[in-house]
Amino acid sequence: MFSYILKRLLYAIPIALSVTVLSFMLVYLAPGDPLNAIAPADAPADVIAALKSAYGLDKPVPVQYGMWLLRAVQGDLGTSIASGREVVTEVMSAVSNTLLLAGVAGLAGVLAGCILGALAGYWHGSWIDRIATFISVIGVSVPHYWLGLVLTIIFSTQLGWFPAMGAGPGGSSDWAWDLEHFRYLVLPAITLSVIPMGIITRTVRALVAEMLEQEFVVALRARGLSNGAIFRHIAKNTAPTVLAVTGLQIGYLMGGSILVETVFAWPGTGFLLNTAIFQRDMPLLQGTILVLCMFFVALNLLVDILQPLLDPRMGR
Repeated sequence: MFSYILKRLLYAIPIALSVTVLSFMLVYLAPGDPLNAIAPADAPADVIAALKSAYGLDKPVPVQYGMWLLRAVQGDLGTSIASGREVVTEVMSAVSNTLLLAGVAGLAGVLAGCILGALAGYWHGSWIDRIATFISVIGVSVPHYWLGLVLTIIFSTQLGWFPAMGAGPGGSSDWAWDLEHFRYLVLPAITLSVIPMGIITRTVRALVAEMLEQEFVVALRARGLSNGAIFRHIAKNTAPTVLAVTGLQIGYLMGGSILVETVFAWPGTGFLLNTAIFQRDMPLLQGTILVLCMFFVALNLLVDILQPLLDPRMGR
């Protein structure tokens, strides 16, 4: 088990370094000069030189990367060009909001997906299976932004049940787990949960249907075990795969919520990325993508470590 965890940790190091390289190179992959976002095209030469020196752009690219990586490891992601605030402050505030939204959406998607998938797999070929399969196909096919707009029109504009935008009556800084704040979370969470719900439903359905045809299930039935006891054995055998799929979907929710957060003006990392792109705020864009990618790497590492606890054979 220890060697398995150590191996996974070693595998994560080059992935994390590759993420830092890609995040840093965003400045040079974007069209135009990085200084265009800071100074006008007709800025004097001495101003350009001073800005290059201030942002370290006058040094060779490998040296710039080394300096940037050293600062990032120490928690310094630079300063936002648009707001003048530290990038780490802006990103951490947005990350907390995205974690809240992704956590609620992920929990809803996983629970709904596991229930629908288990029902569809257990009654494979029945009308229950067809309904669950239809819901899962709709979930993975409907575009996020379109569903968000439809939900806003129906439940906010026409019915007035939920707010259309924002993270609370006083903004995201005073979030509280009460009914008034939760109303702001319902529509974006539902919108964000449909894709993981559909994917997990299809995954669980296939696993349960396959497990029911295994010889050990026939043997358990021959021994007279109840359906509940048999289902517990099936759940135990399908848990590692479901955990891996769930980990990937939670990671996608963290990084793929830009359209949903933009539609609902939810002040998370997706909304922050959208703002940074349009303002060409490269330090903010670099820092946000770096934090999101590192979160995805850490989440997959956690899933890899937890899987052997559910299936000891994987830790050999």
